[in-house]
Amino acid sequence: MFQAIPYEGDRGYQFSAVLDQLKSLIHDEPSSIANLANASSLLNLFMKDTNWVGFYLFDGKELVLGPFQGLPACIRIPLGRGVCGTAAIERRTLLIDDVHAFPGHIACDEASNSEIVVPIMKDGELYGVLDIDSPLKNRFDDEERQFLEQFVEILSAHL
Repeated sequence: MFQAIPYEGDRGYQFSAVLDQLKSLIHDEPSSIANLANASSLLNLFMKDTNWVGFYLFDGKELVLGPFQGLPACIRIPLGRGVCGTAAIERRTLLIDDVHAFPGHIACDEASNSEIVVPIMKDGELYGVLDIDSPLKNRFDDEERQFLEQFVEILSAHL
């Protein structure tokens, strides 16, 4: 059974605690949807000042909405379009301080001002992306980027 714990201590300790919780949640669970749902819930619980945490999954042509926490979202995103589509086609994490300055930004929630998107790779192929939005500008930093890339790496082994 999952128990919410207060995330105390320095950021490194907090990140480590979340990674341990992720491992515990997805250990021996074969359902990708269940693992993605629990992962989005865990990050939503942990990541403060965010308004959307979730996944878009690659269906071979485009990104399709997967498990998430937040307001209803855009359902399909073409590769190369918006922050999610760009991160997916470039296969690299994008940390955007001001989404309104990003060319082709797709506004699913007008309250979003910054965003981080981490591609999910499985066996060398694009599986999807982790997308996190915040109503604050400049919300995400490089330390969180590294943490979220580790989070996705652990998760991808269970998809």
